[in-house]
Amino acid sequence: MNVSLPLVLLLPLVAQDAASPSAARPDPIEVIDRIVDESLARGRAHDLLGELCRTAPHRLSGSEGADLAVAWAHAKMRALGFENIRLEPCTVPRWERGEVEELVFTSPEELRGEALPILALGGSIATPEAGIEASVVVVSTPEELDALGSDGADDRIVLFNRPMDDTEVDTFRAYGGAVGQRSQGASWAARAGGVAALVRSMTTRRDDVPHTGAMRYTEGVRQVPTAAVSTNGADRIAALVAAGEDVRLRLRLTCRTLEPVESFNVVGELVGREKPAEIVVVGGHLDAWDVGEGAHDDGAGCVQALEAVRLMRVLGLRPRRTVRCVLFANEENGLAGGQEYHRAHRDEMEQHVLAIESDRGGFTPRGWKAGMTDSARRELEELVRLLARTGATRVEAGGGGADIGPMRASGVPLVGFVPDSQRYFDFHHAPTDVFGAVNRRELHLGAAAIAGLAWLVADREGALPRAAEATR
Repeated sequence: MNVSLPLVLLLPLVAQDAASPSAARPDPIEVIDRIVDESLARGRAHDLLGELCRTAPHRLSGSEGADLAVAWAHAKMRALGFENIRLEPCTVPRWERGEVEELVFTSPEELRGEALPILALGGSIATPEAGIEASVVVVSTPEELDALGSDGADDRIVLFNRPMDDTEVDTFRAYGGAVGQRSQGASWAARAGGVAALVRSMTTRRDDVPHTGAMRYTEGVRQVPTAAVSTNGADRIAALVAAGEDVRLRLRLTCRTLEPVESFNVVGELVGREKPAEIVVVGGHLDAWDVGEGAHDDGAGCVQALEAVRLMRVLGLRPRRTVRCVLFANEENGLAGGQEYHRAHRDEMEQHVLAIESDRGGFTPRGWKAGMTDSARRELEELVRLLARTGATRVEAGGGGADIGPMRASGVPLVGFVPDSQRYFDFHHAPTDVFGAVNRRELHLGAAAIAGLAWLVADREGALPRAAEATR
């Protein structure tokens, strides 16, 4: 179902005095203190997140929940007094989980009929109606699979059981070291003769909660169904196989891919008082997986972007440049929203002075990932020192974020908000990612950090240096 909404809704532009240059720039430290005080004492981010999670808990691209989320965000920007609100269309994929997700033992005999917790991976094909029953082979890497020989996985279910590295302090690095088996495992298994693939859930927890996520099929390789099994389930299967048992499982999935449909990026602004054509973007992605409520991923980022603009409005902080809130569509299984935003705004990319993304959950602020030139990063480091009260003072090189990533080709400096990462993958793409898992104070402190950085860049006299290799 598509919600019938106008593609463009322009609210009244700023009052006449907003276009007039201010007499003097306020003291940045005092401004940051006001933002932090307002966010912690009277912030709205947590309330907004509760509304989003109740209105559209399951909002995978192309679903009715995604349409409800777009309508909610559009109405909320109006209620909060944003300017130049509009819906910018993009075409998104549509994948449905289906009614049946079943993985049961058929051997050893004493375990026959016992079920293991699974979630189909986004993009997977279904099994035949009766399911797939086969013996299991367990590997950690595609190299281990290759080492089994040409018939090592023939007619078998392949379990990729590589854990996230517990020794990595940055759990996103641990995720990056393991997630390839989720995204590519089905094609790896098929090349080796496998009939299906199972993947250990991408989490550092040992529990019975499976975590879904996107997978992709390699062109020209036979497609086989694939699902994530909980970490406890994966360890149990692996232990039985290591003990010499002939472990046989029956996998049944009824997921399907449908035709792409239209969705929207939701956009609203606080128009700059002196340089309204120059833009600082703050954003997160509005879509979420169809399990849990998408509270940390990425409801938290969306409401922090909304709150960043709201905080400036209620405090009377209209910066020199425009601050544009963008809630992107389809980050989880396609990135259509970020790609379409860059395409649709290509002619104004030279006037985008910074893009900030929040997509790492609503935890305690730690710092920023900076996708920009060295000179721009040095200037950013000076600015974030003013955010010491929020704790977001560390700057590291990085991509900035998936949704804003396409803008880097046009020379736009990118920044990703980095909260503490230790608990993020407890909830990532899982049924446990619910509103109750988000701490109000942590969420509000993060919103203050994002608002503070957006204001500092939007109100400074000069723009950050751009990438020398930028193209329009």
